[in-house]
Amino acid sequence: MKKLITSALFLVSLTNIATAQNLVNDELSNLLTQSLSYYPKVKETQQSVQLAEDRLLLTQLNKYPDINFDASYAYVKPKIEVQFGEKLFQFAPEHNMSAALNGTYTLFDFGRLKTNIEKAKNELQSSKHQAEQLRSNLFYQICQVYYQMIYAKKSIEIQNTVLQLLNENKNVIESQLKNGNAIQLDLLTIQSKIDNELNRKIDLETSLKKLANLMKYGTGIEEIKEHQLQFALNNYSVEEAIQQALLHNPSLAIAKDKINIAKSELAISKLNERPYVGMKASMGSKNGYLPAIQDQRFNYNAGIGFSVPLFNGGKTKQQIKIQQQGLAIQETDAAVVLHDFEKDIKAAIIDIQSNEQRIKNAASQIEQAALAQKLSNVKLLNGTATPIEITSTNSDYQRALFNQLQYQFQLCSAKLELARLMGLQLIH
Repeated sequence: MKKLITSALFLVSLTNIATAQNLVNDELSNLLTQSLSYYPKVKETQQSVQLAEDRLLLTQLNKYPDINFDASYAYVKPKIEVQFGEKLFQFAPEHNMSAALNGTYTLFDFGRLKTNIEKAKNELQSSKHQAEQLRSNLFYQICQVYYQMIYAKKSIEIQNTVLQLLNENKNVIESQLKNGNAIQLDLLTIQSKIDNELNRKIDLETSLKKLANLMKYGTGIEEIKEHQLQFALNNYSVEEAIQQALLHNPSLAIAKDKINIAKSELAISKLNERPYVGMKASMGSKNGYLPAIQDQRFNYNAGIGFSVPLFNGGKTKQQIKIQQQGLAIQETDAAVVLHDFEKDIKAAIIDIQSNEQRIKNAASQIEQAALAQKLSNVKLLNGTATPIEITSTNSDYQRALFNQLQYQFQLCSAKLELARLMGLQLIH
């Protein structure tokens, strides 16, 4: 299992490679571009990346020595003095003054700095992948709203067509009612059908307004012009789609980043058992030197320090054990993520294939329903059709149109979901 995870996640390191396939139209591409400057969460992730870059730089700066300047003054009473015969000797001045330039430098840290820099680089990479994940999620959410708006607009168009036919039939029935060839119930029946369809149209228009509000929330734009449910995605087998996901999906890249960070933390804890060698130097001026204790004198010192941990109650070993368990958890989590992706990719491809077949079948159903409706309208004009027959044929025609539209929308959504799972870039 670990070998599978390692080989799979190695491919994820290439996640920034973009595909050349143009998936969206110009209008949707403009909306996605607009969202990058309009949606505030994007700026937040950019700031997170900048913060990670600053932390990496801070870690890298530890390779330089620390230099500081110290100055002090102290007034000491009583005087530090001793009587020798008739003379009084003072061993420390009353006014103690000193100034020094101090420096410390790590000579050997046995890999501590290198490992901490590696960890900071992994954290920076994770921040970039998280920013890419937010960008990808934002883009695909905007695409979903975009295609839902097109679906609502086309549904309203179908409703208008149905309402137009029902109103034409109503006019015929009203004429027949005046001639005595129909009864009032016939008119009430078709009017009830018209009212139901009007309510359905109102629901669709309300849904479109809500979707427009969502689009404005993400992009600042609420009107779209496109009327076609098309998402230009090539055909992929399950194996090809999984390969694309390993290359491009930021969620898999983040799973790899978590493993690398856990490895770095484990390595840092293991280094706590190693010694530490450092150098310290100082030079400056101070008084208090015999015999002229009041005079300022130049002084300096330099030395090397060596520190090795001997015993800390087993805390380091326990920390290593905990981080080893954390690393195992991250590796298991990466395997789970990859397994879920395989499942979701297979489901998306199944949806694509089934909806493509449904669309083909829906074409003949629409043709049959349209012909039945046409015949019922002719019979209505001739006075041989009943309101129930008219209502039935209109409902069948409407249902056939909506079924085809539903299949088109489901196909578009399934392709969009497959592209999301593969991590394909919608714009470059």
